[in-house]
Amino acid sequence: MLQTPLKRRERLMRGFSQMWPVLSRLANLYRRTVVRRTRIVAVVGSFGKSTTTNAVATALGRIPHPGTQRSSSSFLARGLLRIRPRQRHAVLEVGITRPNEMASYAHMVRPDITVVTSIGSEHNTSLGTLEMTREEKAEMVRIVSPSGLVVLNGDDPNVRWMRGQTQAQVVTFGFEETNDVWASDVSLEDWPSGTRFTLHTHGETRDLRIRLIGRPMVYPILAAVAVALAEGFTLDQIQPGLEALSPTPGRLEPVQLQNGAMILRDDYKSALETVEAALDVLAEIPAKRRIVVLGQVTEPPGEQGPIYRHLGERVGSIASRAIFICDRRDSACSAGATSAGMQRSAIVKTGRDMFKAIEVLQDDLGPGDVVLIKGRITERLDRITLALMGRTVSCRIGSCKTRILRCDRCPMLEHGWDQSRPVI
Repeated sequence: MLQTPLKRRERLMRGFSQMWPVLSRLANLYRRTVVRRTRIVAVVGSFGKSTTTNAVATALGRIPHPGTQRSSSSFLARGLLRIRPRQRHAVLEVGITRPNEMASYAHMVRPDITVVTSIGSEHNTSLGTLEMTREEKAEMVRIVSPSGLVVLNGDDPNVRWMRGQTQAQVVTFGFEETNDVWASDVSLEDWPSGTRFTLHTHGETRDLRIRLIGRPMVYPILAAVAVALAEGFTLDQIQPGLEALSPTPGRLEPVQLQNGAMILRDDYKSALETVEAALDVLAEIPAKRRIVVLGQVTEPPGEQGPIYRHLGERVGSIASRAIFICDRRDSACSAGATSAGMQRSAIVKTGRDMFKAIEVLQDDLGPGDVVLIKGRITERLDRITLALMGRTVSCRIGSCKTRILRCDRCPMLEHGWDQSRPVI
């Protein structure tokens, strides 16, 4: 009985996959006819797509659609088919899982505007190198007509490279002053309420206070400003919505606990670049104690031992306590942390047992503490947050590949699996 909701979702997922040939043709025709006048924004990149999609939609006066976690295949086609006739703008997040996908998505979506957030190591296994990754994602740039717009992260050299892949107008965003839209003076002094920074664009300077946390989350706001200004909106029109934009679940999302401690959830992706970025943010947060719960790195770009040792060193230099859920790489993390000065008594190695982390944290947290929880989505480290919030967590599976169902809504969270096999 308990598996029924998940079995339904499994059948739904398989059905969507099987429907791709039909849905893609239908969406292609729908784009060329019914919504041919709608200006579609496609958001691509290795990291930051979901938050950027939400920010761009907000700036353009659209309500972000909640189903942004699935951004490829039939889910992308369904997203296109959800666009209503006479709708002025639509924003679609586009992700890939293997080579030669982006070209087919590009010809289906035919965006008027493409935003590229970053190029990173997320696709090491499937695409190999950063050069191959940028070549693949650039298909969504190449499809933009000369009358369209390409918005690029000007701080990322592999994204800047895409300027040469289009004849459309190019607008850049980032922290470097050479960008068309750029930010300075980023501050977390308002933690946990949000981030302050100074926005520079078109000769105008303006102070913004957003609810998103940290420097990495300024990038989506800058991209949204670049798109909206190019589409004829003013800063006065878009600023209130962007300042009110809520964090995307699992992406540097602050969660207040009843004991006064704060959790910084960053448990959706765990490519090396995102781990480094999350640690940078934690280092800037004013806290009584900083605690890091670190899971596994997704597709580490190189030999794993040195990578985990390096991350351990970073944790040891930033935090006062560490919990490593890195399976066989726990020892490398621990060695790195102690070499950076962290006491061995402040380090907990759990292997893959997330519940040991829950036990340690339940007895240890208090007002002023900040806990960064960083891991990849298949580890489901959001269960730690849910347990610390008082939810009953009985699901003990070590890996879950389902992405259409969050743990807080899963019927198996409180019941557990016993001898049943999870449906993925």
